Parts: sequence; C-alpha cells; structure tokens
Amino acid sequence: MTGDPVNRPAHYTFGKYELTDVCMDWFESDPLLWQVCKYIVRAGRKDPALEDLQKATWYLNRRIERETAAAFCSGCPHESSWRSKDQGRQNVGRVSRGNGA
Repeated sequence: MTGDPVNRPAHYTFGKYELTDVCMDWFESDPLLWQVCKYIVRAGRKDPALEDLQKATWYLNRRIERETAAAFCSGCPHESSWRSKDQGRQNVGRVSRGNGA
C-alpha cells in the first residue's frame, strides 16, 4: 500500500493497524510516549532507522526524567519546567498530517 502522503502516509499504515490509531488508543494523554511509539514503529520507513531510533530515545529519556523527578518530588515546582523543555524541540516528532510527518 502506498498510502496518501497527507492523510494516510505509507510509513504509518504499513501493517494491520494505522499507527495514529494505535498511539491515540495507547498514549492519548502522554505525548512523550506517543512520540516514542511513533518513531520506533516507523524506524527506517520514512527516515533512516538510526535517526528515528535516536528521536525515540530522546523522547523516552524525557519521559524517564519526568518519572524520576516525580518519584522524588511530587508536587514540586519542577513540573512547569518540563513543559517548557518538551516544547523546545519544535520540529522533531510532531504528529502533523499536513506535512507527511
């Protein structure tokens, strides 16, 4: 299946289930894990596998940082800094159907 590059990109629709549907179901409220899932699943299908796996690692490390901080500092002011850091990587891993990402 070649897919529609905007609405059904081939690198997200190659298997039995569309990646977007799986991520929405599994990680609806966790955008960092959504990105981890996305980059692992599409590794080597859109960009070079190493690049996608490095992106997945970046997002996974961000998620681990949150969990680690939460374990030691529940309710502390660090949470607001996580949000600003997570937004710092603007062009990596956006789920955007308009640009074939």
